[in-house]
Parts: sequence; C-alpha cells; structure tokens
Amino acid sequence: MKERESKRKAMAEEEDIYTKDGTVDYRNKPANKKKTGTWKACPYILGNECCERLAYYGMSTNLVVYFKTQLDQHSATAAKNQANWSGTCYVMPLIGAFLADSYLGRYWTIAIFSIIYVCGMALLTISASVPGLRPTCYEKDKCHATDGQTAVFFVALYLVALGTGGIKPCVSSYGADQFDDADPIERNYKNSFFNWFYFSINIGALVASSLIVWIQQDIGWGWGFGVPAVAMAFAVISFFGGSHLYRYQKPGGSPLTRICQVVVASFRKYDISLPAEKSLLYETTAAESAIKGSRKLAHTNELRFFDKAAVRTESDENRGSTNNWKLCTVTQVEELKSVIKLLPIWATGIIFSTVYNQMSNMFVLQAMYMDTHLGKFKIPEASLSVFDTIAVILWVPVYDRMLIPFVRKFTGHKNGLSQLQRMGTGLVISVFAMVSAAVVEVVRLGIVKRHNYYDTTNDIPMSVFWQIPQYMIIGCAEVFTFIGQLEFFYDQAPDSMRSLCAALSLTTTALGSYVSSLLVTIVTDLSTKNGKAGWIADNPNYGKLHYFFLLLSVLSVLNFFIFLVVAKRYKYKKAINKDDLVPMVVDDDDKLAL
Repeated sequence: MKERESKRKAMAEEEDIYTKDGTVDYRNKPANKKKTGTWKACPYILGNECCERLAYYGMSTNLVVYFKTQLDQHSATAAKNQANWSGTCYVMPLIGAFLADSYLGRYWTIAIFSIIYVCGMALLTISASVPGLRPTCYEKDKCHATDGQTAVFFVALYLVALGTGGIKPCVSSYGADQFDDADPIERNYKNSFFNWFYFSINIGALVASSLIVWIQQDIGWGWGFGVPAVAMAFAVISFFGGSHLYRYQKPGGSPLTRICQVVVASFRKYDISLPAEKSLLYETTAAESAIKGSRKLAHTNELRFFDKAAVRTESDENRGSTNNWKLCTVTQVEELKSVIKLLPIWATGIIFSTVYNQMSNMFVLQAMYMDTHLGKFKIPEASLSVFDTIAVILWVPVYDRMLIPFVRKFTGHKNGLSQLQRMGTGLVISVFAMVSAAVVEVVRLGIVKRHNYYDTTNDIPMSVFWQIPQYMIIGCAEVFTFIGQLEFFYDQAPDSMRSLCAALSLTTTALGSYVSSLLVTIVTDLSTKNGKAGWIADNPNYGKLHYFFLLLSVLSVLNFFIFLVVAKRYKYKKAINKDDLVPMVVDDDDKLAL
C-alpha cells in the first residue's frame, strides 16, 4: 500500500515538472518547467523586441521629415503618406498572425518575417545612399526625387511593413507563452512580463528618437537608415540565440475555418431549440480540446444563437463521424464568442491610436516652426518623441513596483487595476495630451501674430521644449492603455488564436493612422474653401493646427464614454485546465468598477 502511494506521489511530482498549457520544447517534447521558459528565456525575446523597435522607430520617427525635405512633398501629403504606411504596418500583422496560429507557429513566423524585415531595411539604406537612387539635393534639406527614386523608396518601405506583419502580433504572445497559464505562480509573472516587454520597446525607441534621428539629420540619411538596419540584424541574432530555452505552442489549424464552421452550423440549425441544460451541448469527452494546443472553454450564456452549432441532432447521431460544418464543440463555439466580445473593446482603441499617431505626424510639423536650438546645437524636430519614451521608461517600473501595491489596497484587485480599468485610465489621460498640444499651438500662433513671423521658420522665439508636456502625457497614457490592451487581448483570446487576437489589437493602431489620414483629408477639404489656408496649412503659421488638436480632444472624450458602456457589459473568459477540468474563473473584481 505504501509502495503504491509512493509511486503515485512520484508520478504526480513528475507530471508537475512539465507545463500544463500544451507547450513543448525545441525537440517537440513536453516543456520542462525547470529547463525552459519563464524569465530565463525572456531576455532573448526582449532583446529581439528592443532591437526591432530601435530599427522601426529609427526609420518611422523622422519619416515625415524625409518625405517633406528629401522627397519634396507637401505637408499634408507627407502627413498622409506617413499615416498610411504606419497603418499598413499594423494591418499586416493579420497575415502573420493567421500563419502563426494556423500553420507555422509563432517561432517560425517571427524568424521568417524578421529576415524579410532585414531585406527591407537594407534596400531602404541603399535607396538613401547610392547615387542615382537617392534624391538629388541642391541645398541642405531641399531635394528633389524622381518618380523612380520615390518608387524604390516606397518599395523598401512597404517591404519593411510586410516584415512587421510576422513580428508585431507574435513577439508579445510568444513571450507570454513562456509562462504556464495553468501555473498560478507563472501566471503572475506573465502580468509583469507585459510591463517589461513594453519597457524594452521604449528602450529601443529612446535610442531611435535621440541618436538615430540626430544621425539622419546631421550626418546623413544613408547612415540614418543603415544603423537601424544593423539593429534589425542583431534582433534576428538575439531571437535565434534562445531557441533551446523557448516553449513552443503548436499551431491549432486555421482559426478562420473554425469560425466559419460555427457560423454555418448555427444557421443550418436556426430553427432548432436549445436544450435547457448546457451539459447537453456537444463537447469531446477527452481531457484536451479537439483543437490542437488549446484548452477547453467553459460555456457562456452570451450570444446563445451560436450554441445551436453544438446541438446534436438525430442526423448527427446517425452519421457516426462528426462533420465540423454541421456540429461543433462548445469550445469551438466559445472561440467565436470570445472574438465577437472583444470587438467593442477593440473599436474604442482606434481614437486613442489616432492621438498616439500625432507624435510622428502633427507634433513634428508643429516643431518645425519652433525654435529647436539648445545653445548652438540644433535639435531634430522628431527627436522630441524621446520624452514620450522617457515617460514610458519612468512609468513602467513605477506602475509595476509602486502603483500596483498601492492601488491594490483600495481595489483589492491582485493587479491593482483590472485590465479594462487600466485601459480606461489611459483613455482619460490622452485627452489632456491633445489639450496641451492645442495650448502650445495657440501660444505659438500668438507669438507669430505679435511679431509678424508668418513667413519665417527659424527665428520664432518659442522653444520646442514647450512640446515636452504633450509627449510626456501620451507616454503616461501608453503605459495604461497600450500595455493593458496587450495583456487584455492575450488573456481573453482563445489559446489557439492568441497571435490573431494580438494582431486584432494592433489593427487599432493601423485604423488610428488611417483615421488620422482621413481627418487630415476632411479637415483640409473643408477648411481650405474660398482660398483659405486651412487648419493644416503648408506653412502652419497661416493655419489653425490647434483646432485639429481640439477636435481630437472632443473625439477622445466621446470615445471614453463609449468605452465605459462596452466595458461595463464585458464578461471575462473562462478556461478549463486539462488536468482538473475545473473552469479557471476570473475574479469578480476583474470586472470594470464604475
């Protein structure tokens, strides 16, 4: 008897060595907790992200200046081109995420698209440095580019956008995969991982918005794009360096196919009544879900129409084998429900991303008509975004080490604020960023009017450092909204759709860029009637840029109230551990407290 009991304990201890979330090691064997994952694997992933973000921001931060000074584009055209490219960078992740979740897995998706990214950066460097491909300059910052030169530059630019498509949606999810969601201790570490992941992003951005921007405008654009290209090469090396330590989540097949199967099966059975007991709905009897690499999901009462897909009819019983286009498991139905429930929260992130986009857009145009000198040193206009980065770098450890324990005393929530509360706080803070930008522009135009500086760009006696508050406020808002969004979409996504849901969250940034471009187009068309200079004039001294900032402030306030409504109605996901078949229910205090 004692021998049997000791064997049982030994087996239990052996099972506890391995992860319970379906992850495997590089040899495709169950992942050993002591030898793989957690913080020992994260430095390679965080190093990859830091270098990749240095490359991305080193190129994108000053892009509107390159369009205007090197490609000789109008201010509004430059702003729209920057917004459109930035938007594309955040739409492409839908492609990469689909490939990762369906076929390649996150590891190989990151690896393949990183190589594409490096190729794009190399071509970008060539287009800005090789005679015949680079624009012809007849004076510093006054150049002309042929259609062919512009085309080569944009091919390189959008090759980089394609490369981002496999990296952005996968790296954060892949890092979070290194912590076993079924282990309470590792699950708590995962919450901190998202904070430090965003911290590493901004370390890269800090170098980009200071050193790289300076190189671009004082040494040359060839070097300015070449250094980020080298950084991206280091990102690839860092990522491959940790291969033996990573935990790998197996791809679960096409999530889009599974979603379509639920929709089709539901409509085929639209006239069938749902059973009174949810236990009568179809689910596999095995401990694991029928979806590879995914835990089972507990049934929820929302969107009950789709439950019809899991109702077994007499024809289903007689068929012998299951046709997934006619009968789906509860877990498959709940996958679709989870994605639908995320959409209203997702939509409220678009306006926040529109505000965020102004740092590399309208803030830069505003700075171009202010005094950018610090003594004898001329500060590149785009480098002011360093203060956004500094704000994030300061706020992440403050939030993780100080704010969470302090707020926890009042809310009782283990993370201080729930994910939705954290996101909502950032939405409120972002309003003040636009108000600050509008105030700075009003003061600037007042100086222009008093001293008749309408046709000058170099001698306006107003320091560009007046922009610091608007950058710092956005940085503070990012720590709340963007990190909360990363954690929320990873946590609430079905296991086999985490890359796709991460990509979904990133599309808010894409749509924010497109909304910014659309607003610029609408505002320009409406405000330039009857020969007026318009709100966004080619020379902002004749424009009313503060009206544009105030418009974004109003939209942000309206967006926050919509967020309150949809967040209050949201109910968190319930996953079932494969070992105990008990739903992992999120605490009640994870609901938004209003």
